[in-house]
Amino acid sequence: MASAVPFRFKAGPSAMTPVADHHHRSTTKSSNKSFKTRHATKSALKEKSKGKFEQFERGARKTAHQQMMSKIDRRNHARQLKQNKLGERKAEASVFAGKDGAPRIVAVVGLCSDVKGEEIVAQMNGSVEAEESGKHSVEIPRFKTRMQYLLPDRTDLFAVLDACRVADYVLFALSAQEEVDELGEQMLRCVESQGISTVLTGAYGLDLVEPAKKRPDVLKSLKSFINHFFAAQEKVHDLSSRQDCSNIMRSLCSTSPKGIRWREDRSWMYLEDVRWDGEQPVLTGTVRGRSLKADRLVEMGEWGTFQIEKIVAAPAEGRSSKRVKTDEMAVDAEGTDNVLEQPSEEQDDLAELAPEEATMDDVMSMPAASMAASERKHVLLDDHQYFDEDREDELDAPKRVPRGTSKYQAAWYLGDNSDSGSDMEDIDQDLDEDMDMDGAAPLGPADGHFDDMTMGEPTEGAPTTYAQSEFFPDAAPEDEAEQIAAYRKQRRDDAEEDREFPDEIELEPNVNARERLARYRGLKSLRTSAWETEADRLYEPEEWSRLLEIADYKSAKNRVLKETLFGGVKAGTRTAAELQALSAPTALFSLLKHEHKRTSVNTSMSLSSEYAAPLKSKEEIIMQCGPRRMVINPLFSQAGNTPNNVHKFDRYLHPGRTAVATFIGPLTWGSVPCLYFKRRSNTPVDAIEDLAQHLKATTTSATNTLDLIATGTTLPPSTNRIIAKRIILTGHPYKIHKKLVTVRYMFFSDEDVEYFKALQLWTKRGRSGFVKETLGTHGYFKATFDGKVSPLDAVAVSLYKRVWPRGARAWRRDGNVGGDDVAIA
Repeated sequence: MASAVPFRFKAGPSAMTPVADHHHRSTTKSSNKSFKTRHATKSALKEKSKGKFEQFERGARKTAHQQMMSKIDRRNHARQLKQNKLGERKAEASVFAGKDGAPRIVAVVGLCSDVKGEEIVAQMNGSVEAEESGKHSVEIPRFKTRMQYLLPDRTDLFAVLDACRVADYVLFALSAQEEVDELGEQMLRCVESQGISTVLTGAYGLDLVEPAKKRPDVLKSLKSFINHFFAAQEKVHDLSSRQDCSNIMRSLCSTSPKGIRWREDRSWMYLEDVRWDGEQPVLTGTVRGRSLKADRLVEMGEWGTFQIEKIVAAPAEGRSSKRVKTDEMAVDAEGTDNVLEQPSEEQDDLAELAPEEATMDDVMSMPAASMAASERKHVLLDDHQYFDEDREDELDAPKRVPRGTSKYQAAWYLGDNSDSGSDMEDIDQDLDEDMDMDGAAPLGPADGHFDDMTMGEPTEGAPTTYAQSEFFPDAAPEDEAEQIAAYRKQRRDDAEEDREFPDEIELEPNVNARERLARYRGLKSLRTSAWETEADRLYEPEEWSRLLEIADYKSAKNRVLKETLFGGVKAGTRTAAELQALSAPTALFSLLKHEHKRTSVNTSMSLSSEYAAPLKSKEEIIMQCGPRRMVINPLFSQAGNTPNNVHKFDRYLHPGRTAVATFIGPLTWGSVPCLYFKRRSNTPVDAIEDLAQHLKATTTSATNTLDLIATGTTLPPSTNRIIAKRIILTGHPYKIHKKLVTVRYMFFSDEDVEYFKALQLWTKRGRSGFVKETLGTHGYFKATFDGKVSPLDAVAVSLYKRVWPRGARAWRRDGNVGGDDVAIA
């Protein structure tokens, strides 16, 4: 029987004949059906759904019963979310509930010079027929709540910031006749940067605008201005209208304030009264935020940090008697001597540093290998001293692999090392050299990174083209001095035009580079080379080992914040706290655990693009961080994460750029906004006596001389963060023969060349090389590079040393600076 042959009919005018069709065989690869997960076993489905909610897959068909059940589930889920949200809002508003609740704090800030806060408060109180019961304290019977007004002096910048820091609502008053001046705009920027709660905006003196048809245009213009700072503002109220004032009061009395994140993570209270009980001050107010604990320290603004003696109940006079509940007891609100909480044995002390006894063991166990830099024979490169006869056996010989083998392939190469073929090359076993760090500045030749396009074949093992016995004449000192001056003048002109060598320094011929650069070391790579810390033990500040060290910042922060949820005097309780020191501030902030201890603080700092000149590192500035204000001399360094935790030191912070500011100061948990101020002075104030001379003016002039120059937030502190200061020594390619170059003017003695012989040389155009041998006694040397060096190029070498942060001091309004410098390098 003949086999079937595929054919087709060809249509024609007369007949249809079968025609064979050309056919290729199908591919041998067959596509199988995909596995259907709906047929998986019960145990597999159970294992897959661990930790997940039961939900139907999207697009899957459901029965009528399944659809009905899912609808009920959706309604139940929405109902639960609604109940949780209502419960949260009820808990937030419970502090203000009733006549015995906490007063709603309203800060009235005038942004123009003609705005009068007293008239605004009187107008708003009159719109709801409120009765004033104290200094700017008002009872509002219609809404069964109390209101506490804060009227800071607009000429005192820090008074405005303090008022907005504790306020539940901030009412910005704009003038309908005058524009916002420079001071008003600065207040807006500062308040916005430090964090602000619910904001309202009003127009003052709108009834004086004539004709009346221009008033809507004025309101529209004011709304456009305030939206530049607070885009959520939908309306500017007319403070001269009784109806608008009534609407403002209704909003203040019925809405829940937004709050400030860093403030609500701590316990705080606005001080309504300060009285004396013997020699101890008693501060009265309503606890807000978290629960107030007697074991924690409290921050009193400019006056410092204190311990709590005890916390007693302090109900307001003329109020109804009610029970004040705590976790352990319920006390009668009518009694004034009822102690709510006393400190326990675990109360935080005022010690800022660890005791010296705790660090004595570490000092005694310091290894003897950390010898002085003057005793070394060669410079320290990474964690090793090369060309040391006593340590030659410790060096691992580089593996010889076929040319073109990558570092990853070299780890798997098991070739015969006895082969002396010419296609073999030496390769280091460092796999982390070419790692790309996210969020960091780009690498360059000065940091030990060279592009593959500019790298040629290594020539370290190639024989020199010069004879070993070549005679090298040393020039006369007078002639050489003139040549050095002419060459450096040309280099300075080039640096001013291009600014390509910001870290470059120049050594004088009579300076011993080994003594001048004794603390510096070399690094093959700024980001991946290990930093040997034992060599820095001789230069670290005395208190460095006594600073607070946090191994795991994230878990420690969560543990500290979780402790604030339990115990203590609950928010909404009117209490009187007896302190162990004199103080008369306007607000009290409870510190979290360990927040009084000093550590190496890191903060981000973004210098305003409107600031005229670059800000020099270690220059004195005033920083506000949460409830604290400090005078700091920060070190600027590059941001980003590196494997070796080494970050390059920046001498200047240029306008519009961001850097990490490091100083020694008290710990602050979480991400808290930071404000940086600087005085309007032609010369920087470097000494405490000069600072006191500037601050002994009146309160108004003391704060008017400050400018907001930068903003930022706190970062995780770390005593292991190494800030490396880089310097660059440059030399001139005197003679060039292919890849062999004679370099001069980098060093001025053969001993210095021998000491720094292990360092890697690099050029501006990306060539790299090493010192081969010295020439003469004036610092000339031969060097081999991986490619031909241009005569217009410059040979350089990078050196690094660790710099240490300085201590912060507490800022005082009266001109006295509290605290001492903890570490000055």
